[in-house]
Amino acid sequence: MNKVLTELRKEAKALAAAQPVPAFYRDLESKIAFAREMFFDHPLVIRLQEDVLPFLYDEYAHGIYHSKKVAIEAGAIVLNEGEIEDISSEDMRELVLLAQFCGLLHDCCRLEDNHAQRGAETSLVILNNYPLSERSKELITGAIARHEAFKEEAPIENDPLLKILSGALYDADKFRWGPDNFSTTLWEICDYEDWSTGEIVEKFPKGIEIVKSIESTFRTETGRKYGPEMIRQGIEIGSQLYKRLLELSNDPAYKEETP
Repeated sequence: MNKVLTELRKEAKALAAAQPVPAFYRDLESKIAFAREMFFDHPLVIRLQEDVLPFLYDEYAHGIYHSKKVAIEAGAIVLNEGEIEDISSEDMRELVLLAQFCGLLHDCCRLEDNHAQRGAETSLVILNNYPLSERSKELITGAIARHEAFKEEAPIENDPLLKILSGALYDADKFRWGPDNFSTTLWEICDYEDWSTGEIVEKFPKGIEIVKSIESTFRTETGRKYGPEMIRQGIEIGSQLYKRLLELSNDPAYKEETP
């Protein structure tokens, strides 16, 4: 990583740490704790954490850290949505488990074209020997196939469980477009793509606009309530970083060395 990116990465973490804790983590603290406990204690989730590792992309910021956060927060969103929709406690507990599976599996084909559909197909292969019903596998793959941003969502008719699960996966995944995007994800992608400072300067404004466009796409009532705050925090961090990027890229002390 060049000098500019090294400095910006440090500043990004500091900016993210200075942001107030989003309301989602305060208001849904007990639900997040429940989902976290399941993530680390349920034998099938623990098994899947190992099985999915070869399919994840840690170097592209879509590895186990990203998947863990999506899994846990999707589980918490399911719990909240289940209360809103008056879903039975038995169905809710099952959906929380399926949300964990969705979170771990959703980016297993992240670098492929049409990665959501390809991820759904690959997930079915990975889950082949898991003691899950065909219905549960259909819910998991249906949610994964629908999690990609800026693509028309396949309609869900008369299936409230799939609607909750797919919405929870989408929203938990898009929560990552907030502070996480600029404190972690961006820099790992820059490393992976080996972008120069000039390329990053050119791409940065469009990147911020793309993040802004996510704010109106949340699919669950929970996501629509809490997601925009996270996106706005991400935009604030990104805007400050862009100013620093321009300053550092013009500072002789940070000029990239030529071979």
